[in-house]
Amino acid sequence: MKYRQLYLFLLFFSLFSYSVTLAGQEKKQERFTIMGLGDSITEGSDYFTCYLFPLWEKLFTAGYQFDFIGPRESKCRIGTLSHCGFSGKNVEFLESKIDSIYRLYPADIVLLHAGHNHFAEEKPVSGMIASYKSIINKIQAINPNVRILIAQVIPSGKLPKYSYIPELNEKIAEMVSELHSDHICLVNQAEGFDWKKYTIYDKVHPNKEGAEKMATVWFNALKKVLAPSEITFSPEITRYKTLENGDSLALHIFKPQDIKGGEKRPAIVYFFGGGWKLGTPIQFYRECAYYASEGMVAISVDYRIEYLHHSTPFESFEDAKDAICWLRSHASDYQLDPDKIAVAGGSAGGHLAAALGTIGSDGAVPAGYRPNLSVLYYPVIDMVSRGYGFPEIERDFEKISPIHHVSKATPSTLILLGTKDPIVSVKAVESYRDKLLQNGVDCELHLFEGAGHPIFLYRKLLTDDYYKIRKLTDNFLRRYGFL
Repeated sequence: MKYRQLYLFLLFFSLFSYSVTLAGQEKKQERFTIMGLGDSITEGSDYFTCYLFPLWEKLFTAGYQFDFIGPRESKCRIGTLSHCGFSGKNVEFLESKIDSIYRLYPADIVLLHAGHNHFAEEKPVSGMIASYKSIINKIQAINPNVRILIAQVIPSGKLPKYSYIPELNEKIAEMVSELHSDHICLVNQAEGFDWKKYTIYDKVHPNKEGAEKMATVWFNALKKVLAPSEITFSPEITRYKTLENGDSLALHIFKPQDIKGGEKRPAIVYFFGGGWKLGTPIQFYRECAYYASEGMVAISVDYRIEYLHHSTPFESFEDAKDAICWLRSHASDYQLDPDKIAVAGGSAGGHLAAALGTIGSDGAVPAGYRPNLSVLYYPVIDMVSRGYGFPEIERDFEKISPIHHVSKATPSTLILLGTKDPIVSVKAVESYRDKLLQNGVDCELHLFEGAGHPIFLYRKLLTDDYYKIRKLTDNFLRRYGFL
């Protein structure tokens, strides 16, 4: 009996140990690199859209840690994204260059979409397939562990020039099947891609909807080869403003999971940085998700930027005001406390947050956009001493300059700044702090020794400074009863 009990105990222990081992062996998704390889459809242009930025949005929102790499760059609302797209070039050109390029940029994942820039009269398909195979061999010789996602290319209405594309896509599928490799994946970009709906006037290059469709196909394919990410961001995106041209601006709202019906929670509202020219609400998704998990309603605001709307800081500020007013008027819909709204932002977004608390604060009537608390990361608070990239605008920047409008009505403020910031000087911020204190406004300033502008990069690996910023923000919010 004793032996039987001992046997059962050992069997149970071994099964338990095995289950723990399996759990411990679950693959964690590490940071990875992606190279978009192709022609103009990968590179994009001023007159049409490529899939790179919408794919970046999807990957970041899904919680992945990654970098796009390559020798070339394309502009987008967050600045630039790197890639290996060559406008006007064909797959044979890519084959001739890939060895030297991939040695310099050995991406973990290659997204290959190349099939244009031939004429049907050339009967190019067999030569193109040979180049595809050579590209695969050259890349794998450098990195045997690489994942290569090969696309059946999007169809085109430019005929008869691109009438060979259906045949090419059949041969690409056959090639991938014959390779029998777990590291080579076929991605059907052609299926459901209606060039009448998804391309611009030239019947070849994707419009905004076409780029979004391509990004979705790439993203779904990538999810099959990537381990799950640790966190996924799932904000509710709602419009708060419609512009004259019909475009809309949205709020990205994160709500606490434990919030109950009829309950009101403090809110924190973030404004992204980017010099009023670039940027995305996604910049503060991490912060919003964190503060929602801590019980707050957290919002990241989209506002007009020069890259998309040919706007100036004045229009950005008008949007910031409208966002806060909209939130207050819809407070019950999102269960936020209209009397406990903190605003936060970095750089130009820090300017907008500071301006909300100062511009008009000396008026007799309380402004509906004024926050109850301000959290400013390396904020632009003096709009007069520097042009900040808008020298062509002949307007009175003092009207939107926070340091020129401090009053007793300005909310309590936390400021975080690097001592080596080349854009926002320590002297200017200390002067701003002193004005706040002279008006009886509580101001807490923390300097990060040796840090520049920004203090951390949200698109790169997070540093210790990121977590110091979170802790200081936590303490400040807790001191005022927001946490």
